[in-house]
Amino acid sequence: MSESRQILSNDHDAVDEVLKQLLTALQDRDVQTSHAKLDLLWARLAVHIRAEHLHLFPVIAERVSKAGPIIANLRADHEFFMRELAEAVGILREPTLASVLDTVREVEKRLTSHNEIEEKEVYHWVGSVLTDSEQSALAARINAELEKRPPRFSLEAWANKQ
Repeated sequence: MSESRQILSNDHDAVDEVLKQLLTALQDRDVQTSHAKLDLLWARLAVHIRAEHLHLFPVIAERVSKAGPIIANLRADHEFFMRELAEAVGILREPTLASVLDTVREVEKRLTSHNEIEEKEVYHWVGSVLTDSEQSALAARINAELEKRPPRFSLEAWANKQ
């Protein structure tokens, strides 16, 4: 498995963990934790998407002829995720968790299939179309981008800032 593929797959897992924590908070009707987890999910996913848009997708699109339509669909998913989560953040400012829960479940469903496509197709192409040195350079660029992501969430730290 290429280093880039491993880095991005690991980041999928980290984003998925925040998503699960958010769903739990929403189901428990914990407004404070829901706020914090939704903000964190939105930020973590935005950084992940940025890494793919700036570094992964251009390399793959240039070297894999059949990648264009797949990448276009993945970009559309990315727009959907950001739009829906931004809307959920706005809704959460009003204490109506039920509509936020519905929105987040819709994002979760689409994110699951989206991540499968990336991990089974797009990330796999890195190892087949790039040389070892190109793979290392791509992994370094992706890693640098992902270093901008917010740290894992601590409710206590968040509460102390309020």
